Amino acid sequence: MLAEIEAMAARHFLAVLGGFTCDDEAGLPAGTRSVLLLGPLEPGYWPHIKAEPEWLDAKSDPIDRWSRRVIGSMACDLAAKALFPFGGAPYHPFYQWALRTGRVWDSPVRLLVQAEQGLLVSFRGALALKERVEVARAVSPCEGCARPCLDACPAGALGAAGYDVPACHAYLSGASGGDCMNFGCAVRRACPVSQGYARLAEHSAYHMGTFHT
Repeated sequence: MLAEIEAMAARHFLAVLGGFTCDDEAGLPAGTRSVLLLGPLEPGYWPHIKAEPEWLDAKSDPIDRWSRRVIGSMACDLAAKALFPFGGAPYHPFYQWALRTGRVWDSPVRLLVQAEQGLLVSFRGALALKERVEVARAVSPCEGCARPCLDACPAGALGAAGYDVPACHAYLSGASGGDCMNFGCAVRRACPVSQGYARLAEHSAYHMGTFHT
């Protein structure tokens, strides 16, 4: 069944980034036996998004609206439930769910790092399935890594001590903030796995812009 879901997701340039099994767990839809986390599949995700109706209608939150439509449709086809990391409180614990997959880890800078996408990982939603679907675990890319992420933040706002959000925003507002604004967070880009992931700078710049507003 995993191969079927991966193929279904790939048609929308989404990837299964990890998953975990459970038995009718509190906080999940009744009868849930597996949760699969979905996120962008590169190359191709960003051009695909920009050609979708939610992007072209010029209304707010195009990517969230697209995610609801696409992942919601997948859930209907699979007799599953779609869950999202946005939409207001109470929020689903995507961070904790990701750590349960064995394919996503807490990085040295406290951001999530994923097996194939590194620190550029993001989640568009999840599928809560009534079937038990196993996703292979992986070895953390941080093992044996020189950890350049720890010293990559030009503002000193993101490191082993965590994330100083006001310091980050102050830096982005200054004359030196253009590199991060135009190409994405320097810390995320410093990750060796991120450097091998085909995410477009334009994609990263869009999310930096929505973050820094």
